[in-house]
Amino acid sequence: MAALLEIEALRVKYGNVEALHGIDLAVQEGEIVAILGANGAGKSTTLRTISGLLRPAAGAIRYAGQPIHALPAHELVRMGIGHAPEGRRIFGTLTVAENLLLGAFTVSDEERITASRERAYQLFPVLRERAGQLAGTLSGGEQQMLAIGRALMASPRILLLDEPSLGLAPLLVKTIFKVIQEINRTGVTVLLVEQNARSALKLAHRGYVMEVGRVVLQDTAAALLADPKVQNAYLGGRH
Repeated sequence: MAALLEIEALRVKYGNVEALHGIDLAVQEGEIVAILGANGAGKSTTLRTISGLLRPAAGAIRYAGQPIHALPAHELVRMGIGHAPEGRRIFGTLTVAENLLLGAFTVSDEERITASRERAYQLFPVLRERAGQLAGTLSGGEQQMLAIGRALMASPRILLLDEPSLGLAPLLVKTIFKVIQEINRTGVTVLLVEQNARSALKLAHRGYVMEVGRVVLQDTAAALLADPKVQNAYLGGRH
């Protein structure tokens, strides 16, 4: 069975510095796949290259069997690739409702936009309450919810999430992860980059571990949780 998303021998450079050294990665339809690793491992670079924000120096990215590594970012959104980037990148001087609307910039069907917005409000009721509020005045957790809600506005088939729990209180982290699971249950495939390795692996079906631009380990989430190397490096030893 062909993967929904397939990365093959992907190399990415920032100027003369190679950040990804020929990585392979696959995500099947309906999966939640986690990418783990320390800062600088190349996790965000991987997501940004998939969503067309960076151009690969070599290798291939295929989505639903089609090569996409030369396509512009807005085209990939139209094809069903959603991305909630690291640092949220919401528009602080626009309202919550306006931020959501921007997530639907590739959608011309008003009914579909209304349905997507309603879905975002159901997943994150606080966004409905804050609809008319400037996004810059939201708390960190609310901004993260808005970033995910905005990425869902174009009805993605696969959602790329970059550090969704970063800087959030433990209770909010639980909420965000619960919603990610809910999003996945509705049929959206998820590729998740996450520092909180334990939470990510409890949520994911499979995981990849990256170190300095290379994939060094891949397995089921349960096997990675039980792996002593993973425990020591990313899970703070045994629990």
